[in-house]
Amino acid sequence: MSIRARKRVDPRVNINKAYQVILNPLVTEKATQLSEFNKVVFAVPTTATKIDIKSSVEKIFSVKVKSVNTILLKGKTKRFKGIIGRRVDTKKAIVTLAPGNTIDLSVGA
Repeated sequence: MSIRARKRVDPRVNINKAYQVILNPLVTEKATQLSEFNKVVFAVPTTATKIDIKSSVEKIFSVKVKSVNTILLKGKTKRFKGIIGRRVDTKKAIVTLAPGNTIDLSVGA
C-alpha cells in the first residue's frame, strides 16, 4: 500500500462542468486511425485531470471509459511582423472506451 492517500472520485459530475472539461473532439488522420482501436481524441483544458476527463466523457456520451491518456503540447515561439509571440499550450486526451461502447463523431449535434 502506498503512503499517499488516494482521493475519492465523486461520480456525480455536474453536466455544465462536463462540457467545460471536454472542449471539442479532434478529427485528424491519426485520430481516425485510433478509432479502429475504440479510442477517441478530445481537446481539453490544460488544467483538466484524467479523472475529470473520464467522468465528463461518461456523463456526456453515456459510455464506459476504460482509460485516459493525456498529452500536453507546448506552444511554439513564432514571429509575426517582426514581433516574437508564442502560441498557446494545448492538451489532448486520448480516451479508450470499454468493449462494446462507441462514440459516433460523424453525426452533427
